[in-house]
Amino acid sequence: MERLSTGNSRLDEVLGGGLVLDAITLVVGAPGTGKTILAEQCLFTNATLERPGLYLSTVSEPFDKLLRYGQSLDFFDVAQLGQSVFFDDLGATVHAAGLGGVLDRIDSLMKQHAPGVVVIDSFKALRTFATDAAEFRRFLHDLAGRLSVLAVSSLWVGEYEPGEATNSPEFAVADGVIGLEMRRSAERSIRYLSVRKLRGSDFLSGDHVYRITASGLVVFPRLADLRDHAEYETISDRVGTGIAALDEALEEGYWSGSTTLIAGPSGAGKTIMGLHFVYAGAALDEPGVYVTLQENRTQLARVIGRFGWSIDDPNVTIMDRSPVDLYVDELVYELLDRIAAIGAKRLVIDSLNDLIVATSDPMRLREFLYSLVQRCARQGVSLMFTYETMELFRITRLSELGMSHISDNVVLLQHFQDGSDMKRALTVLKSRGSMSSTVIREFKISVDGITLGEPINLGAFAR
Repeated sequence: MERLSTGNSRLDEVLGGGLVLDAITLVVGAPGTGKTILAEQCLFTNATLERPGLYLSTVSEPFDKLLRYGQSLDFFDVAQLGQSVFFDDLGATVHAAGLGGVLDRIDSLMKQHAPGVVVIDSFKALRTFATDAAEFRRFLHDLAGRLSVLAVSSLWVGEYEPGEATNSPEFAVADGVIGLEMRRSAERSIRYLSVRKLRGSDFLSGDHVYRITASGLVVFPRLADLRDHAEYETISDRVGTGIAALDEALEEGYWSGSTTLIAGPSGAGKTIMGLHFVYAGAALDEPGVYVTLQENRTQLARVIGRFGWSIDDPNVTIMDRSPVDLYVDELVYELLDRIAAIGAKRLVIDSLNDLIVATSDPMRLREFLYSLVQRCARQGVSLMFTYETMELFRITRLSELGMSHISDNVVLLQHFQDGSDMKRALTVLKSRGSMSSTVIREFKISVDGITLGEPINLGAFAR
């Protein structure tokens, strides 16, 4: 089927390539979810001099307001107005002549402009002008017939509630239905887009996070990869951790493309280990990405400088993001784009705890983590997560998300008390495909890096 771009490549991906050409698409959602912006985005993206775009307002939003607020958006090209994009108001017509008058007015405008795309906003508002349900159904039938004969792609915008799909004939007439909604979780509101119907076409199911920006709707498709059974090339070389003694405990380091979980309490050295890992790769000319959701760039630069590294190292990309307004879906696509752009071979995410807090749906986070791990493995990108445990001493459990199960390596850091001194201990709990040592060892952090001491018996030390 031929497609009509929405103006956002990832939304086109969700739709299986874009909106179906010459079809009727309902765009539904509560006020403020971005329906009008999406409709205008589609209109300006596809309008041409030969097949212009026609935007018809009804009785929901004043005509001048549509134009005034629309001009604040990047895609709203004023030069197209009156040339390839036309706005018209059906409000006066429907008040004076009812739905029959609306059909006549649309006929006249179609003959005048010969548009390729038509938007009616708000379509739901027209229902109130029908004398009964039968008249409205006849109006729908006649309008759909006209649009079909003229091979026009149309978007009908309306403030429909989720339950209205079962008793509103518009949903039966429409070839596609796109739902926009905003959900509140604690102090945050997150926008979700879903494709509820797309006749004759496949699409990506589920809820997809989106943002409203000056460029229009930017969509981040739900990352939930199915298991790919196709074989892919693996690299048998080991990846150095940047810590010589730990490489020895892991049997000369990690497998390339493996996933490692560094778990431990606050102050145990998780961030330092992540930095050692990514900067060790940089020294080998292996580009890396370090994502911090805790320190800002200035704070992290102080830590990095203590070990003789530079935050401006061309082989290390530092991405500092705030967990306050973090969309995990947005972050993962930003990561995938960055990995592809620089050919990254190492990725550190500090920390998993912040991802958990930022995602209200545990299942969504599980899907994201699984998909990211699988994509990194196939691309030969070695991935490291840090995770802060609640217990300072004698840790009895790790991540509640089952992250230790999908990790190839699990390194546990702990505090222990030796008299009046607080010390650190390290052990490799798991190293898939390796004969790693599970001995608990003391380790120290200095400006020279991380060094491991002799094996210790934690049971001999008081808590």
